[in-house]
Amino acid sequence: MRDTALFCALLSIHSLKLITSSRRINEELTCNVTSNTQQLQHTHNVPLGVAFLSDTNQCSVLHSPIPVVKPSQEMGSVSLKIGDGTARFRRATVCSSAVNILMIFSVITTNLFALYAFTSSPKDLHTHHLLHKNFSLISEQVTLILREIDLSQKKLAQIEKDLLGYENIDLSRNSTANELKLFLHRHHLPLGKDSKTGITEMVSSVGHSCDKSSDLLSQYMSYKVSGSCPNDWSVAQKLVLKGCEPLPRRRCFAKTIPKVGLLHPFPTSLWEPPVNNTVNWSGLGCKSFECLKGKKLSRDCIGCFDLVNGYENQRFMKSRSKNDFLVDDVLTLGGGGIRIGLDVGGGSGSFGAVMAERNVTVVTTTLNVGAPFSEFIAARGLFPLFLSLDHRFPFYDNVFDLVRAASGLAGGGRQEKLEFLIFDIDRVLRGGGLFWLDNFYCVDEEKKRVLTRLLERFGYKKLKWVVGEKVDSLGSGKSQAVLSAVLQKPVRV
Repeated sequence: MRDTALFCALLSIHSLKLITSSRRINEELTCNVTSNTQQLQHTHNVPLGVAFLSDTNQCSVLHSPIPVVKPSQEMGSVSLKIGDGTARFRRATVCSSAVNILMIFSVITTNLFALYAFTSSPKDLHTHHLLHKNFSLISEQVTLILREIDLSQKKLAQIEKDLLGYENIDLSRNSTANELKLFLHRHHLPLGKDSKTGITEMVSSVGHSCDKSSDLLSQYMSYKVSGSCPNDWSVAQKLVLKGCEPLPRRRCFAKTIPKVGLLHPFPTSLWEPPVNNTVNWSGLGCKSFECLKGKKLSRDCIGCFDLVNGYENQRFMKSRSKNDFLVDDVLTLGGGGIRIGLDVGGGSGSFGAVMAERNVTVVTTTLNVGAPFSEFIAARGLFPLFLSLDHRFPFYDNVFDLVRAASGLAGGGRQEKLEFLIFDIDRVLRGGGLFWLDNFYCVDEEKKRVLTRLLERFGYKKLKWVVGEKVDSLGSGKSQAVLSAVLQKPVRV
């Protein structure tokens, strides 16, 4: 209400200014002087009928008429004659009636509103003050609640990052190697956006979990540029096992081992043990293949480095239990369309060697855990892929005719981890291809039930399905349920 009174007062002042301005213009326009005086004699005997009041800039009218000085016919005489031509004046009006009414109305209205505002009840003012105070308190509480929600969301996001490892690598650390900074630097394309790929910059690929092993990663990336790389393959494998995969590239020369004249020709190399000098034994407990022959390195590699006297050269061709399927039987189930395969965790590569003898190319995923698996497989003339089971297979969809997975498929992790792996296997396996599950150890009935339900979700056709028992000679030493199966992937539209 006080605001309304103030507004009316301002309106009244503005109206008064308007009236004053109108009055001044009216007075200037009403002062109209006309005279037919032809000649005035500037003498003190001639009274002037008009006095100009320069101070007020207004015109005043005298009661006496204006004499007109007119020359006489006679020489030397002058006569004054009052003719029709006189100085006529129209009296100025103070203001028009409309303006007067507006001024009076404004003044009265202003006074009424001011009187009401200053004599209003204190109770209403108190109520208004309380309402304003309550609204202010509510607004403050809402602001605090929103701030707490935002802070909680940030804390939850940070906890999730800490648990999952999704964190950007902090390159501002003093211990970060310069080569790592250069490798991870984003390089913008010189010509802008590429029309084919749609990218505008080149981004280096590195595992998201590398940040959790930043010290180890900096150690791996500390080397002399264009010099020899440190003999640190074991450091690289530690990073891979910690989820730092793929590893960043390096600008140094890897250690080489002379192998000329030491490798056997293909296909003799498939079953001839490689020479010890062809392998880098640094970081390993054994320093020769003779040391590895009797080792139990995994369920899929018990004496797998003995290619002459052990069971390895008969494996996949002679069965020792109902869970051991023969390669020729599996290839028959494929209808002759098996040309390329993937062996997940294939030990020393014997499955790839048997398939190579049947003109089938097999890629074997492996790590050098306890033994030089990668170099051993390569020395046999096969294709090793240095890759952990946690890494997405670097192959396009539907490219393999056959995928074999052994007991290493379990990995001892959660059910979701196994699901991700099986789904990735399904991705790279073509429609109509074969998934060979070879001697998968089930720790208990629950594990077997979970695996069975998982495989049923894919809708595979069961070509072979055998559940038996085997003694876990590597683990508990007790009999465990073992599942072997050959499944055919359906063609999904």
